[in-house]
Amino acid sequence: MINTAYAMGQMGGAGGQAAAGGGFGAFVPIILMFVIFYFLLIRPQQKKAKEHQGMITGLKKGDKVITSGGIHGQITSLDDATVTIEVADKVRIQVTRSTLAGLNK
Repeated sequence: MINTAYAMGQMGGAGGQAAAGGGFGAFVPIILMFVIFYFLLIRPQQKKAKEHQGMITGLKKGDKVITSGGIHGQITSLDDATVTIEVADKVRIQVTRSTLAGLNK
């Protein structure tokens, strides 16, 4: 009985050392998950934000735009931070540039 317990104790020690030696192997799945998140979530979001910023900086008087609230109108004047939009005859509203969702074609 003692010989069996002694043999099991020796195998357990060797198994514990093998698991501790594979430290880098434990990080591989975490690294792969980060790479997948980067290409599926982070990169497309950065690309969309860059396109939106380019659209906002390229605005000019007379462009037809849509706000994030769903208001359609035509730009009548521009400022550094705000845009004045005409939504009906002689009805103008002033919104910040960042609230513009896109151009209306």
